[in-house]
Amino acid sequence: MTSWQEMQEKSFYESTARERARNLMDEGTYRELAGPDMAITSPHLPELGEAVSFDDGVVTAAGRIGGRPVFVISQEGRFIGGSIGEVGGAKMVGAFVSALALYEKAKAKYPGDEKRSPAVIISFDTGGVRLHEANAGLLAHAELMERIQSCRGKIPVISLVGSRVGCFGGMGFVATATDMLVMSELGRVGLTGPEVIEEVMGKKEFDASDRALIYRTTGGKNRYIMGNCAYLVEDSIQAFRTKLAEVLAMPLGKISSGRSIGSMELVTIQLERTQLAARLKPKDARDVWAHFGNAEPDTIPDMYCNEFLQKAKTAKGGGN
Repeated sequence: MTSWQEMQEKSFYESTARERARNLMDEGTYRELAGPDMAITSPHLPELGEAVSFDDGVVTAAGRIGGRPVFVISQEGRFIGGSIGEVGGAKMVGAFVSALALYEKAKAKYPGDEKRSPAVIISFDTGGVRLHEANAGLLAHAELMERIQSCRGKIPVISLVGSRVGCFGGMGFVATATDMLVMSELGRVGLTGPEVIEEVMGKKEFDASDRALIYRTTGGKNRYIMGNCAYLVEDSIQAFRTKLAEVLAMPLGKISSGRSIGSMELVTIQLERTQLAARLKPKDARDVWAHFGNAEPDTIPDMYCNEFLQKAKTAKGGGN
C-alpha cells in the first residue's frame, strides 16, 4: 500500500476520491463516514439496470488539516461522471450537519477560538445532477446551498477543483457559493459542459473536441484571471493540502473574503463583467486576458503554474 508521504506527490487529477480525501488530511487522522462497509447504495439504479457503487461515488470523512478539525467531501468522477443522486447527496448534506453540530460544541467549550471550529472541504469531480435520479439530485443541490448559507459566519467552506471531470451543472453553482475556490490548471468549472454547448449552439460556436479551447474557457487559469478562483496550485495532493493548511490558519473573515458571489458588491462586479463582455465581444478568453493587461495572452496556456502566478494580470488587478 502506498504510504501517506508517497501519496503527497501524486497528481490530484489522477487520484481517486478516497485518495484525495485521505491524503489531504493530516497523516493518521482520516476517519470515513458512511463508508463502503455500510453498503448504502442507490435504490434507483438497479431498477434501471445500472450498476451501483457502495459509496455512491461520494466519500465523506472527518479528520484534521494542519491540526484543525475538518469534514471532507470528495466526489468520484469515475462513477457515472460523479453525478449526484439520492445517497451521494444525503452523504454530502450529512457532512454539513455533522460540521455544524461540532461547531456548536466547540463554540460552547472554546468561545472565540476559531481554530477549534471545524471546516468543510469539498473536492468536486462531477457533471452535476444524476439524470437517473434527477429529482433527488436537484433536491441535494438545493439542500447543499442551504447548508452553505447556514455555515456563513460560522464555518469556512472551501471548494477544490482539480479532478478529471471538473465541476459542472448545478454543482458549479455550489462550488462558487462557498467561501473560497482553490483550483489547479487542470481543474474546470462551468454551468454547462462543452458537449452540451456544442449540441445546442453548434460546433462553430463551441467545438467540444478542442481541448485547448475548453481549458481556456473553463480551466483554472481563466477562472483565476477572472477572479472566480482565489488560489491556483500545482497538480498534486500536497499542493492542495499545503494551500488548505495555509487558508485554514487564517481568520474566518479573511477566508470569507475569497467569495466570488453572495453580496451586493459582488453582484455589481458580475454585472460589470457582463457589460464588459457586451462591449468587447470577445471571440476567445485570450481577448479578455489581454484586456486585463496580459501583454502576451497566447503564452499563458503554456506557462507553468509558478510562472503564471508571477506574471498573470487578473480582473481584480485592473481592466474595466
